[in-house]
Amino acid sequence: MDFSVPEPFQATLNEIRAFLDERVIPVEASFRGADDFAPVEAAMREVRAEARARGLWLPQMAKRHGGMGLSLLEHGLVSEILGRSPIGNYALNCQAPDAGNMEVLAEYASRAQRERFLDPLLAGEIRSCFAMTEPGRAGSNPVWLETKATRDGDEFVIDGHKWFTSGADGAAFAIVMAVTEPEGAPHKRASMFVVPTDTPGYSLVRNISVMGDPGSGWASHAEVRFEGCRVPASSMLGLPGAGFLIAQARLGPGRIHHCMRWIGICERAFDMMCERAATRELSPGKMLGEKQTIQNWIAESRAEIDSARLAVLHAAWRIDAVGQREARVEVSAIKFHVAKVLRNVLERAIQTHGALGITDDTVLSFFYRHERGAQIYDGPDEVHKSVVARELLKRHGLDVRRRPAPGAAK
Repeated sequence: MDFSVPEPFQATLNEIRAFLDERVIPVEASFRGADDFAPVEAAMREVRAEARARGLWLPQMAKRHGGMGLSLLEHGLVSEILGRSPIGNYALNCQAPDAGNMEVLAEYASRAQRERFLDPLLAGEIRSCFAMTEPGRAGSNPVWLETKATRDGDEFVIDGHKWFTSGADGAAFAIVMAVTEPEGAPHKRASMFVVPTDTPGYSLVRNISVMGDPGSGWASHAEVRFEGCRVPASSMLGLPGAGFLIAQARLGPGRIHHCMRWIGICERAFDMMCERAATRELSPGKMLGEKQTIQNWIAESRAEIDSARLAVLHAAWRIDAVGQREARVEVSAIKFHVAKVLRNVLERAIQTHGALGITDDTVLSFFYRHERGAQIYDGPDEVHKSVVARELLKRHGLDVRRRPAPGAAK
C-alpha cells in the first residue's frame, strides 16, 4: 500500500502549512479568550483575502462553488494542518458551522436560497449558525425535538428553544431543525429552515461560557429562542420531514474534518511537549526529557497520533469509495478513538509544561478548554461505541436492536 501523497498535492499542503505558520499563527493570540470577535475579524480580513487570492479558499467545496475541489481524503489532510491553529479553518473559510452549512445549501437549497445565503457565505462576506440541539432534549437523540414549525398559509411559525447553536454570535442566518410532521416516523418528523437572524421572533439569549471562555464569532456556542418566528414556506430546505436526513449528510463527512483537525492539534501539542522536554532544565545540566516518564509520554503520543491518522484517512477513503452509510463503522470508530487520543496528548503536553501549561501564555489551555467537548459533540463517544458494537455483532448473527425486551411476549 502506497502511503505517499502525490507530489502536486504535497506542494499544496506545504503551501498551506507555510501560510499557516507565517500569516495565521501570529494572529491567533488575539483570538484566544476574546469576547468580541470584531477585532479578530478585522485582523484576519487581509489574511483571508490573501488565502483566496492564492487559491487556498474553501477546501471543502467543489470548484464550481469557488472551492479547491478536494476529495474527502485530501480535505482531511488539509484539516490536519489547519487544526494546528484555533483560527486555521477560519483563514480558509472552512470553519464550523459554516463549512457544513455551505455543503447543505449547495445540495438542498433552491436557486433563490443559494443566491441570498450561499453565495455571500462562500465569499466570506457573512457567517451562519446551526440550531439543532435543545436544552430540554438529549443531544444524543436528534430525532427527539421540542421546537416546532407550524404551517400558517404561506408561512411557517417557529417556536422553540435551542442551545449550543454554534456560531450564532454575529451570524447572518441560522439553519434550524424543527418538527413539522409530528405524526410522522421518528426520523421523518423534522424539517430544516433557513432563518435570517434579523427575523422578528428570533433572539440570541446569550453566548454560553465554556470552561470560563465566553467565546465569540464563529467559535461561540449560543442559547437562542424562536418565539412566533415567522418565515416564508420557501425557507424550508429540501422536502418536509427531511431534516434528519440532511443533518446526517452534514455530520458524517464533518467527522472526518473534525478528527483530522484534532490530529493537527495533537501534532502542535506534541511538538510543544518535545520542545519543552528538550529545553527545560530541572537542575543545572539536567533536562526534563531525560526523565523516563516524559520519554514514555513522547513515545506513546507519537504512536497514538500516527495510528489515529491512519484510521481517519482509511475512513475518508472508505467514504469516497463506498459512501457514508457503508463506512459508518469506521466513521463512528474514529470519532471516539481520535477524541481519546486528543485528550491523552493534551494532558501529557500540559503536564510536561507544568504550571505554564495551565496558563493562557501558551495555546495548550485554549485547546484543553475547547476540545474537551470532542468527546460530546457530534454524538457522545458512548453512542458511537454502541454503533460500532451493534454493527459488528450483527455480522456475527446478533441483532441487538431486534431482540425482545426482558419479559416481552415472544
